[in-house]
Amino acid sequence: MAEVRFEEATRLYQGTDSPAVDSLDLVLEDGELLVLVGPSGSGKSTALRMLAGLEEVDAGAIYIGDRDVTYVPPKERDVAMVFQNYALYPYLDVAANIGFPLKMARVPKAERERRVSEAADMLGLTHLLSRKPGELSGGERQRTAMGRAIVRNPRVFLMDEPLSNLDAKLRVQMRADIAALQQRLGVTTLYVTHDQVEAMTMGHRVAVLRDGKLQQCESPRVLYDHPANMFVAGFIGSPAMNLCHAELTPDGTAALDGWHVDIPRDAVSAAGARGLRDVVLGLRPESLEFDAPEGIPARVEVVEELGADAYVFCRASLPGGDEKLVARTDCQCDAPQGQRVLLRPRPGQAHVFDPVTGERLD
Repeated sequence: MAEVRFEEATRLYQGTDSPAVDSLDLVLEDGELLVLVGPSGSGKSTALRMLAGLEEVDAGAIYIGDRDVTYVPPKERDVAMVFQNYALYPYLDVAANIGFPLKMARVPKAERERRVSEAADMLGLTHLLSRKPGELSGGERQRTAMGRAIVRNPRVFLMDEPLSNLDAKLRVQMRADIAALQQRLGVTTLYVTHDQVEAMTMGHRVAVLRDGKLQQCESPRVLYDHPANMFVAGFIGSPAMNLCHAELTPDGTAALDGWHVDIPRDAVSAAGARGLRDVVLGLRPESLEFDAPEGIPARVEVVEELGADAYVFCRASLPGGDEKLVARTDCQCDAPQGQRVLLRPRPGQAHVFDPVTGERLD
């Protein structure tokens, strides 16, 4: 196993002005499952392909353990990759697909069969070893692709949106299986996804990218509770955090449509040091009390029932213009479209951001 390091790693495509990956500094600890997440075009797949050796590194360096692999050919990096489209050979059965990298490495047949059998048993594929990919379900094909990676005993696993072709129910099951398998094997793993729910449920840590730049890399809980900037705050969490402009008041609160919201003293001090008169308040849906006796006036637009919980999407006329606000409530919510309600921010749960830079204030 091995630690992986990106040291100011940059990838700039010819004919473009902005790097696809811009001076990326990132460390994957030995045995860690780290998830790269971000919107389309954020550079997450490019960063993974740079580690795999499938994309050039135009500046900076990449290390696997103590070895600089920046210019090492892909086949000599001792990494195994699981692709979005599985990349199975349709004319080979499951056993042959799993064992293919061992055959290419001229591993003796008996050793090859032993390792294929072990991987198949680990992934629940033993009864499918004689089948061709065309006879498998999406989940079975994905597990076969995983087996082909596992059987090599690599130093690093690379997974590029491996679950995006599966249906929702199977995706939930497979992400639990992959996380459990990675924990069992203890192989350093870089996992790329655009699905922030997938990122938050799988990663030991999650690195958020935007326009090729690393925004924040922390545990899922820290990302949710302490986002470093407005982009992370709005990207992590479903539904997204409510972000509203508010005016700072002399008493150390933020006025939101006449409602005074308590904010941390450190945020007040940081705003004062920057000469700010206005800030952006971030309120998670669970931080807004729905249909309170007092609070911010709003109008119900849509209610999403999710079993035990419900999300109420409202529109409020705030000084900065109409804003959409989402509040979480219980499943007994009975709020018809157009109903007028009051949304009360819960004490001590507001996040505060610089409206110009987007940085967190505290």
